[in-house]
Amino acid sequence: MTIRFDGRVAIVTGAGNGLGRAHALGLARRGAKVVVNDFGGARDGSGGSLNPAESVVEEIRKAGGEAMADAADVSNYEQVTEMVAKASEKWGRVDLLCANAGILRDKSFAKMEIADFAKVLDVHLTGTFYCCKAVWAGMRERNYGRIVVTTSSSGLYGNFGQANYGAAKTGMIGLMNVLAEEGRKHDIRVNTISPTAATRMTEELLPPAALALMKPEAITPAVLFLLGEDAPTRTIMGAGAGSFAVIKILETEGINLAQPDWTPEAIAAHFAQIGDMSTAKALEGAFQQTQKYVAKAAARAGVKL
Repeated sequence: MTIRFDGRVAIVTGAGNGLGRAHALGLARRGAKVVVNDFGGARDGSGGSLNPAESVVEEIRKAGGEAMADAADVSNYEQVTEMVAKASEKWGRVDLLCANAGILRDKSFAKMEIADFAKVLDVHLTGTFYCCKAVWAGMRERNYGRIVVTTSSSGLYGNFGQANYGAAKTGMIGLMNVLAEEGRKHDIRVNTISPTAATRMTEELLPPAALALMKPEAITPAVLFLLGEDAPTRTIMGAGAGSFAVIKILETEGINLAQPDWTPEAIAAHFAQIGDMSTAKALEGAFQQTQKYVAKAAARAGVKL
């Protein structure tokens, strides 16, 4: 089955370069009308220009597609709502959102300035929230929406010098978990992409031979799948250099300790069993964890729930 987006309206943020550009072109090739959003700033978020977004729009139009450029700063809610209003005025609605915009201000934690921590969270996490918030009401009214937010292995697994970026990117998982749950009854599906690619964000971190294998276009198939009509929801996909994976947060079965053993020493004595990953499962919601713990306590106490 071919995945297409004919008649759909998409917003891709940070679409003037790299991953966002690849996603915007991919959506347009498959029939979507695309808002190419890019603040047009430097990698650290300074400056600003509409030129990168306009350049991608020109590529789409030359190929026979429909697109419009937008320079909204995703960390400015007023500008984000204006972007959504323009798209809705021109094309009637917004069906798809790929929240990709981001900046880097890397420094070791000891040297990181408060302002650099705040700004990275503002663009990545708050900016993604703003974009989701601005399209949410329309998606609920139409009972249809597909959203992809962008995490990173730097947050999921850690990377030196990126406390701000890692914190922001891991925040995407919490945002996705809740939005996917709240969006279910309105057929709004919310997923996360964890990309690794050769972009201006990574060009200084990898050797040329590795960068040559990591084209931004290699991520786009996963994004298009997650934006498709038959997409899953609440899924984290890793992608890079032609490899695709699903990432899960797991919890071990654990053990229940009798009250006299509610001590750090008892935990130390049983830690191998507590951490036995052979019993691990992905939980489907916050209350599922509560139910598990209460059930174990009730079984130990002989209490019927």
